[in-house]
Amino acid sequence: MPYPVRLAASWAWRFLIIVAALGVIFWLISKVSLLVISVLIATLITSLLAPLVKTLHSKFAVPKGLAVGITLIGFLALVSAGLSLAGQRLGVGFADLWNQALIGIQQVQDWLFNGPLKLTNDDVQKVLDDTLTGLRGNATNILSEAISWGSAVGQILTGVLLTFFTVIFLLLDGRRIGLFLINLLPRRARPAMDGALTRGWTSLVRYVRVQMLVALIDAAGIGLGAFFLGVPLAMPLGVLVFLGSFIPIVGALLTGALAVLLALVSNGWINALIMLAIVLAVQQAESHILQPLIMGKAVSLHPLAVVLAVAGGTMIAGIPGALFAVPMLAVLNTVVKYIAGRTWEKDPYVAEIYGEELASAGPPPEAADPEESSPPTTKTSPQPETRQPEKSVNEE
Repeated sequence: MPYPVRLAASWAWRFLIIVAALGVIFWLISKVSLLVISVLIATLITSLLAPLVKTLHSKFAVPKGLAVGITLIGFLALVSAGLSLAGQRLGVGFADLWNQALIGIQQVQDWLFNGPLKLTNDDVQKVLDDTLTGLRGNATNILSEAISWGSAVGQILTGVLLTFFTVIFLLLDGRRIGLFLINLLPRRARPAMDGALTRGWTSLVRYVRVQMLVALIDAAGIGLGAFFLGVPLAMPLGVLVFLGSFIPIVGALLTGALAVLLALVSNGWINALIMLAIVLAVQQAESHILQPLIMGKAVSLHPLAVVLAVAGGTMIAGIPGALFAVPMLAVLNTVVKYIAGRTWEKDPYVAEIYGEELASAGPPPEAADPEESSPPTTKTSPQPETRQPEKSVNEE
């Protein structure tokens, strides 16, 4: 066989084995997707809260457990306060808008009966009867869907508990957990992997901070647009947009739909269309400007890589894929560049922990310098520094 064909075949069967191995890994992950997603979400939350815990523990001499407790309680209180404030303002605002909603419903009814459709009571009753008949015929499917939704709610609650406890233990013993995984590797590989994972963790912290900035810009854009259009509940709407921006696709869709609905109920169709244009403009700016440029610069990724990562993650794993694609790519990029560049050899962090010898360890003994690895071959070496090894060899 020609050499190019043999070379292509060698690459081909190795590539197929790698693809098969990755397929098995993804299949196993799909069986424990709830556990994997909970751990990944906990990792993102930990990267957000860990700097605060470190500040309380190192600079203010707060015990580690107390620092974790203060940070978690403050985080939960902040999120709960934001949701509570937004919920209360929405409740009060919807109560004020109820009369306008009733007027809008009456206008829709008048358009149905007196507009171009010219519907009658018999037509409406027929539609209702057909709907009830369809519901009765699909009662089994509806019941199964309700049961599946109940199961989904149970899984969500389980995932929330898993995420909460994982965050606690990562904040308390994150370093020890990392060292346990690193110590599973050969001794020579530990300094490099420790430094690489530390750099990867730094990239993850940067990602979370930039994601908060992007969410804040989204909330400011939609909230200010609603405020200048005279849409009620602009402030709680901005809070909901900020929280929803952390959930790709679904969060933006729900909060944007809520903004348009408020504009429709309060100010009419024209105002709702303008609000829709503002929501779409903000979301497009986030997808094509904020995410690629700001996020790419923060995590050392090209803007095209960020766009492709989000699109590919969405196609592979849906919403979780869109949420974790960029941080995973950022961490992987940092780890690979760190190891490929042998950065641990001059990393002060690695040198401080593992010592200068381990931090600057060269290649394995079989690839070391021949002058250092080869034994002395003569007993009468003219170099003074080799007399001591020659004496020991003679004695042996």
